[in-house]
Amino acid sequence: QVQFVESGGALVQPGGSLRLSCAASGRTFSTDAMAWFRQAPGKEREFVAGITGSGRSTYYATSVKGRFTISKDNAKVTVYLQMNMLKPEDTAVYYCNVPRSWYNGDGLLSWGQGTQVTVSS
Repeated sequence: QVQFVESGGALVQPGGSLRLSCAASGRTFSTDAMAWFRQAPGKEREFVAGITGSGRSTYYATSVKGRFTISKDNAKVTVYLQMNMLKPEDTAVYYCNVPRSWYNGDGLLSWGQGTQVTVSS
């Protein structure tokens, strides 16, 4: 059974940076697309960023384009999300998963526990 373990979330001031990591066990992702999602209180889970299996193509939600960067290390079966110029509206629990489709908030596999990102002064 696949397990995703997200980490790296923290409390950070507006304008700050964080790097999230997602480690996957029970599956290899060398050919799988992967994506980061987030869910803020009272809102539906939304797509944040995605990357193809080869790593050659990336996709970003409009709200994070130019500030966030997704990458993956197939050897470590880990996906990263570098988040710069963070804003209070980026506050959410962040998850990774195999995306059902780009820009969609659905994942194909079971969700991990997520990692909390709070942007506040």
